[in-house]
Amino acid sequence: MALKNIKKMDKTVLFLSIILLIWGLLSIVSASSRVAVLDYNLPVYYYFVKQLIMALVGLFTGLVIINIPTKNYFNISRVSFYIILVLLLFLSFTGDSTRGAQNWLNIFGSTFQPSEFAKPIIIVYLALLFDKFKTSLEENPKIELLAYIMFVGCFIPVIVFFQKDFGTMTIILSIFLVLFIGSPIKKIYKLRLFLTIIILAFLVASIIYFRQGYVLSKAQVSRFDFYNPCSKYETGGYQICNGFIAINDGGLFGLGLGNSKQKYSYIPEPHTDSIFAIIAEENGFIRSSFIFFFYVILLFRLIVISSRAVSLRGKYIALGVSVYIFMHIFINLGGLFGIIPLTGVPLPFFSSGGSFVISLIISLALVQRVYIEILQSKWGLVWKKVLL
Repeated sequence: MALKNIKKMDKTVLFLSIILLIWGLLSIVSASSRVAVLDYNLPVYYYFVKQLIMALVGLFTGLVIINIPTKNYFNISRVSFYIILVLLLFLSFTGDSTRGAQNWLNIFGSTFQPSEFAKPIIIVYLALLFDKFKTSLEENPKIELLAYIMFVGCFIPVIVFFQKDFGTMTIILSIFLVLFIGSPIKKIYKLRLFLTIIILAFLVASIIYFRQGYVLSKAQVSRFDFYNPCSKYETGGYQICNGFIAINDGGLFGLGLGNSKQKYSYIPEPHTDSIFAIIAEENGFIRSSFIFFFYVILLFRLIVISSRAVSLRGKYIALGVSVYIFMHIFINLGGLFGIIPLTGVPLPFFSSGGSFVISLIISLALVQRVYIEILQSKWGLVWKKVLL
């Protein structure tokens, strides 16, 4: 059964994922070599090996996921949601602070970010809730059910906000907002809940302001001053400005793999959130543009699978994953290009980060399971022709 399901996976999503993952691993080797050796006295391939191991963990977990029917996800997702919730609450008081965010867990010398795993868990749990209570949500939903859905979608982002991880909070709220708008909940209840969220957010912000004199810290506010970063080089704009320099130096054809200049102490941690600048510098505009091309095809494919899903839960799982990946791309590259504030959000397949790569591969495996169920349905042969 396991082998049959592997053969049934969507080949476009599978091959694109493999290509992007391999490209990302090779990019990490180049971008992290100086940091590993000179800054941390580590082997030159340290971050590459670490990312490869985490990717293999994600692949193994993904192989398990594609063999579990989505109808069996409910209890798994519910338990996982509360585990992550408790863990994030615990980290709010005891977690390690990395790059300003206090949501990192240190285990045996390695750091993990539980909030990354919250993204696919919330997607699956909301999808299963919408599927299980579809009739009630379409007719006359109970206040308790609506409140619980709001709790699942909003409580973890609130915790993450107080942990000063604005990027992760934005991504989870975006996922919830899209799924909420497309949910089977009656429009009048959607409007009421949306207004309730706005009022509650205003009240919470007011309480925070009156207690400590501000809502966002100075560091968070400074990120909104992202216009013309090179004019503020010494006061916070140096990372974006050096990214501009890297992309400009790459030209059309690049400086060659391993020949980046900006990775030498100009861009901090170049193998993480700003890795695209190094890729553009070494590969040039023409070759690095293929990343956008592959992203567009991948996202389009996920939307198609969502539209063809044979169950409501499958539709929302694929839709949620597409929003998840899109928001990571948009926030990462938008910050790097200086069109939105820069936040610490990984670029899918490319940025070094064990928690994120595992979460990403798991999310894609969830979509593959949705695709397998399309083929297993009575309309499978028809949809297979359409999807291909």
